[in-house]
Amino acid sequence: MSEPTTTSQPDEQDTADRGANRSHRPASTAFKTFVMSQWAPRAELGLKASAAAPFTVARRAALSERLPGMRLVIPAGSLKTRSNDTDYRFRPHSAFAHLTGLGTDHEPDAVLVLHPVADGAGDHGSNHHAVLYVRPLAPRDNEEFYADARYGEFWVGARPSLADIEALTGIEARHIDELGDALAKDVGEGGVRLLVVTDADEAIEALVEELRQEAGETEDEEILTDEILVEATSELRLIKDEYEIERMREAVARTIEGFEAVVRALPAAKKHRRGERVVETTFDGHARLEGNAVGYETIAASGEHATTLHWIRNDGEVRSGDVLLLDGGVEVDSLYTADITRSLPVDGEYSDVQRKIYQAVLDAADAAFAVAKPGAKFRDVHAAAMEVIAARLEEWGFLPDGVTAADALDEDGQQHRRWMVHGTSHHLGLDVHDCAQARRELYLDGVLEPGMVFTIEPGLYFKSDDLAVPEEFRGIGVRIEDDVLVTEDGNENLSAALPRRPEDVEAWMASLR
Repeated sequence: MSEPTTTSQPDEQDTADRGANRSHRPASTAFKTFVMSQWAPRAELGLKASAAAPFTVARRAALSERLPGMRLVIPAGSLKTRSNDTDYRFRPHSAFAHLTGLGTDHEPDAVLVLHPVADGAGDHGSNHHAVLYVRPLAPRDNEEFYADARYGEFWVGARPSLADIEALTGIEARHIDELGDALAKDVGEGGVRLLVVTDADEAIEALVEELRQEAGETEDEEILTDEILVEATSELRLIKDEYEIERMREAVARTIEGFEAVVRALPAAKKHRRGERVVETTFDGHARLEGNAVGYETIAASGEHATTLHWIRNDGEVRSGDVLLLDGGVEVDSLYTADITRSLPVDGEYSDVQRKIYQAVLDAADAAFAVAKPGAKFRDVHAAAMEVIAARLEEWGFLPDGVTAADALDEDGQQHRRWMVHGTSHHLGLDVHDCAQARRELYLDGVLEPGMVFTIEPGLYFKSDDLAVPEEFRGIGVRIEDDVLVTEDGNENLSAALPRRPEDVEAWMASLR
């Protein structure tokens, strides 16, 4: 990897500057003159409005209607340091991506601002005018062009111009240097109040707070707070529009292909001392080739590791006779992700005990699907799955003496949850746990509506040292997870193309080998 360079080295350096010790770029006038000259005109990118652009108009209008008169600040976020002077690959904050349609690695440091205007006088009849403040492509007579390792064209490629951003998003674009003055306008007593999406960009949060203090804003319980904006941007995503549903279908399709690639790689995984890494890299490589990345760290858990809910170390063996729990999701370029789990017999066939556990989990999932329809509550999905899990554990004699399934399902019981401590469902979309800042009454206690997308993922996990179950059950973890779209008359299993029944899983694996 190439190293950033500097023009000079002071006699005394702060430790933060010592990364500059490694190398130096030329500092001569001759170099600067020459490196910034004799370049052909840049070719036009020819960007057109993204497929998301028409839908983001409606999303911004919905947010505008909810928070009239407020200046709404939605940062994309900044580059995050991985080590010294190297950064992680950038991913914009989901609220920013949802309201602008920008995906992949667009656009570090950008900030979407919805400026309040008279009611109905804003964009498309809304109460706000949207402006994107971005760091545009620097001209080639600017040192950023060749000297800035974070933003320079020589280092990271050409950035879009302001005109490019406007063409792509349909939103007015201004230079990021104008942001401070734009946010400060009319802020203060009796004027405009600033609201910012928190936990997206510390520098922007600090700027907003500084402007509030300079304007003499005082705390007032009657005045809306940043939390309200965070809630609003999260709750906007509870019901997916047509564009989002299509992106979810795309993410699911790419994810299923990744599962197929993993099955083909199982012979190699069995031979490697860290076979789980073979599984992980096979899936993650597919995600990077066919999408933007993985939507979350892939869980490739074989044998006992499958009883650890978020096993992402993935450094274990994949042994004959094991069940491999693969929990993965491809995030496509629009940043929408799938989230699917299958528990696969490494040798292609389940043992009797593995099949018994698998069938119990599948029955629980099917019970959850049966109630996932408009008018039901989100919590009903989990309750339906738990009824099956508790009943099966009672049937097997695993509940404590004298405890029935009904006793366990009571709030004062819950003994069955020893073997499934997680919930059955979570919303899914731009984030793998989407809409997480939504209010409880709209999420856990919310009523299901067409357009909602969430997971159904019951499981049973019997750790190898669990003395509450027979020995033959120990060291087996099973989870089955599908992505579900609520429709007008029921639901659609978006991931139904990936086999679920044990005999179908076995036949599918055999066909791929």
